[in-house]
Amino acid sequence: MVCLGNICRSPLAEGILQQKANQAGLNWSVESAGTNGYHTGEPPHHLSIKVAKLNNIDISHQRSRKFIAGDFQKYDMLYAMADDVLYDMKRIAGQQYNPQKTDLLLNALYPGKNKDVPDPWYGTENGYHEVFALLEQACDRIIANALAATEKN
Repeated sequence: MVCLGNICRSPLAEGILQQKANQAGLNWSVESAGTNGYHTGEPPHHLSIKVAKLNNIDISHQRSRKFIAGDFQKYDMLYAMADDVLYDMKRIAGQQYNPQKTDLLLNALYPGKNKDVPDPWYGTENGYHEVFALLEQACDRIIANALAATEKN
């Protein structure tokens, strides 16, 4: 899960998808990062922590880290929260960029529409709730697709 600063959207997405994967019995390790590195080592935004906690997910232990090219070798799939983030991922990864391992997160809900997850950074708490709901729907779809693929095999 990758966003710009790794303190609002991607920590929420990490927490949501990890919880859903665990509940589904999937042995996944979900992590998040940011393309700008401005908040490296910091915990998620206090409103991201609050909204996650209101939904029974604890993300307070997470710490921001910068996205690196090697993430393409380490992870099976990388989801960008927005088109500008995807652009930065391509730039940072250079020749290690792999389009088969990358997608915009909301394409899980709206295939091929390339919609961005809104960045709640400058808004009110309500924006964090809206982002949580969007992320939860996308993560539900990712889990459903993974379970369907497992059943076919």
